[in-house]
Amino acid sequence: MTALYQSRERANEAAERLKIFAQPQRLMILSYLLAGEHTVGEIEAATAIQQPALSQQLAELRRAELVETRRAAKQVFYRLADAKVTLCVKCVEAIFEGAADPQGALAEALRAPQVEREPPGKAGAAAFAKIV
Repeated sequence: MTALYQSRERANEAAERLKIFAQPQRLMILSYLLAGEHTVGEIEAATAIQQPALSQQLAELRRAELVETRRAAKQVFYRLADAKVTLCVKCVEAIFEGAADPQGALAEALRAPQVEREPPGKAGAAAFAKIV
């Protein structure tokens, strides 16, 4: 692993990525999605972020590839894009939760079980009929 001080390109990339996290509504959405996949309505109810602000923030998170979507009929489900996003959100929560021991809080957060999701396209009523 190359330290950020050794690469201006990596430091710029990290700073640009962190700018996406540096918005309160986006952090609230990402934090809520730590628990797993949720619909837009569920995100709105949990965070009290009203439309159209919620749509704008979700669009920004999609563009930044921090969240992924799945459509089922008229519902759109959002989830965190990958383990890196999950780790970053957990780190932010651990650092800013006000604990006297942020390293201990982070270690505890990392020990929490992950919600397992089925890969896209692998679930559904007809999944059992797949012939290998």
